[in-house]
Amino acid sequence: MTRDKISSAETSDPELNDPKKNDAVLTLENVGVTYKSGLPIFRQRSVHEALKDISFELNHGDSLGIIGRNGVGKSTLLRILNGIIKPDKGKIINHGYNTALLSLTVGYDNNVSGRNNAILSGMLMGKTKEEMIASMPDIIEFSELEEFIDHPVKNYSTGMKQRLGFAVATQVKTDVLLIDEILAVGDARFKKKSEAVMRKKILSGDTVVLVSHNAKTITSLCNKAVWIENGVVREQGDPDKVIKVYEEYITK
Repeated sequence: MTRDKISSAETSDPELNDPKKNDAVLTLENVGVTYKSGLPIFRQRSVHEALKDISFELNHGDSLGIIGRNGVGKSTLLRILNGIIKPDKGKIINHGYNTALLSLTVGYDNNVSGRNNAILSGMLMGKTKEEMIASMPDIIEFSELEEFIDHPVKNYSTGMKQRLGFAVATQVKTDVLLIDEILAVGDARFKKKSEAVMRKKILSGDTVVLVSHNAKTITSLCNKAVWIENGVVREQGDPDKVIKVYEEYITK
């Protein structure tokens, strides 16, 4: 059963009939973000509007898919939702919920062991040090880094770093899960395992925002979708409708 069918079904299950279901979690109103580069001393600075005018609302229990071409501001949007950066214009309202950003692009300290990087990453996502230490056996098992976990990360391959990052992500429980292209990492066998875990998280009823280039992923897992193009929301609403319009646009 897909996420949209679960969220709309009539059921006696108290979790699926959660009275907070339609409560606003995050509200964005005409949000814009501008990046400046260059040195002021030379009076040559370039300005790039990563986001120009973004408005939508995330409700409790939503699984919201964000789609768009490379460079349209999807990752910037996740950082705004997580509070890492602030918009230059418009406003974002967090209605009292904790967020966690799961991204395999978050850097490690290459001179520190995988174990200590895992503990620090979990703490940055809201876990305590004690909780992360207690979670390490599960992280080691899932990442399959047994003999390498206490080696410096600088000795890891890209795939090993991804597996460690994903294993840490499986330990996170938060009000709002922000996922940046993390559904499948590693070799074919590990991809299958990691995708199953993230699908379970998304379909569990948690509030999720998922950035993906994969239209099929969004239509199968999300009950809402937002298409971003040139820094603005071009379409939002039902995933099937949004994806259809998006794919017609990019194949012109």
